[in-house]
Amino acid sequence: MKSVIRILLGIAIVFLAYLCVTSVLTPIRFEQEKAKREKVIVKHLINIRAAELEYKEQNGHYTADRDSLITFLQTAKKKEVRKEGALTEAQLEAGLTESKAVKIIEKGDLKEIEANGLQGFRRDTVYNDMLQSLYKGEYTKETIANLFVIPFSNGKHFEIEVNNSYMSSSNINVPLFEARASFDSYLSDLNKQELINAKDIAKTMERYAGLKVGSVVEPNNNAGNWE
Repeated sequence: MKSVIRILLGIAIVFLAYLCVTSVLTPIRFEQEKAKREKVIVKHLINIRAAELEYKEQNGHYTADRDSLITFLQTAKKKEVRKEGALTEAQLEAGLTESKAVKIIEKGDLKEIEANGLQGFRRDTVYNDMLQSLYKGEYTKETIANLFVIPFSNGKHFEIEVNNSYMSSSNINVPLFEARASFDSYLSDLNKQELINAKDIAKTMERYAGLKVGSVVEPNNNAGNWE
C-alpha cells in the first residue's frame, strides 16, 4: 500500500512540475511566435502604405478597393528624377540652387553651364514601372495580390478603410486611410488563453488588438501602431 502511495505521489509531483513548467513556457512561446509573425505582417503593411501613398499621389485620394489598388500597381508608372552630380558648398553659397541649376541645364547654353560648373550635373525625369520602383522585384504582376493576404491567416485579407472627406481644424480636406490585421486573423491557431490575454491587454491600453497602419479617425502621418 505504501508503495502505491509513493508511486501516486511521484506521479503527482511530476504532473505538478509539468504544469509549472508549461505555465511559464506557454506565454514565452506565444510571445516568440507572435513576434516572428508580426515581423512579416509589418512588412506587408509598410508595402501597402507605399501603394496607398502612390495611389493618392496620382489620383488625389486613397482607395479601399483592393482590386483597384492591385490594378494600379500592375499598370501605373512612377515619376522619378534621375540625378547625376551634386552642387558643391561653393555653388550653394554663390546662390545656385537645384531649380536654378536645372533651368541652366535645360537652356543648353554651354558657356553658362561651364561658367557655373555644371558640366556633370543632370536631372532627368523618368517614368518607371510602379512594381519595380516600390518593391524592387519582390512582387510581379502575377504575385502582387499576395501583398494583401495576411500571413499566417489561412487566406484572410488585410482590412482597408478610407476616409477621403476628413476636414482638419483649418477646414482643409485631409484624405485618410487605414490598413489592419487583427490578432484573431493571424494568431487564432495559437494558445487560446494567451490570445485572449493579448486582446485584453490591448483593450486595457485602448489600442487596436492587432497591427495597423494609418488611421481613418484623425491624421497620424500614416504611422503604424508598432512605430
